[in-house]
Amino acid sequence: MTLASTASSAAPARAERGQASVLFAGMVAVVLMLVLGVVSVTSVQLSRIHLLDAADAAALDAADAIDDELLYGQGLGEGVPLTDASVLGAAETHLRSRERPARLGSWWVAAGTGSPDGRTAVVRLQGVAEIPLISPVLAHLGGGVTITVESRARSDLE
Repeated sequence: MTLASTASSAAPARAERGQASVLFAGMVAVVLMLVLGVVSVTSVQLSRIHLLDAADAAALDAADAIDDELLYGQGLGEGVPLTDASVLGAAETHLRSRERPARLGSWWVAAGTGSPDGRTAVVRLQGVAEIPLISPVLAHLGGGVTITVESRARSDLE
C-alpha cells in the first residue's frame, strides 16, 4: 500500500462526515410535522364534538319551545307546535346561557335553524376551532377552521 492510496481512501471518509446528522435533522422535521398534524386533527375533532354537544342540547331545548299562538289556535295535536322563530329563539337563548368550550374561539346559531315541519326542531351551529400552534398562523393567513353541525329533536305526545 502506498502513501497515495492511503490518502485517496481517507478523502471519501472526510467528505461523508456529517451526512448522518443532516439525515437525522430531516427525519426529526418529518416526525414533528406528523405529530403536529395529528394534534391539529384531534383538536378539530374535539371542537366538533363540543359543538355537536351544544347543538344537541339546544335542539332538545328548542323542541319544547311552544309557540303560544299555534298552541292556543290549533291545540297540541300529535306534538308540541313549533315555528322557525320559536326554535331560533330557544337555540340562541340556550347558547347564550352555556359556557363556550375553550377549544372554540367563537360559536353562533347558523342559518337553517328552525322547524321544517312544525314538529321537529333543527338547530345548526357553527364555530371556529382553536388549534394549538396552528391558529395564530391561520389568523395571519386570514382564516381559521370553521365547523358546522346540525342536530334534530322532536317532542311527540302519546
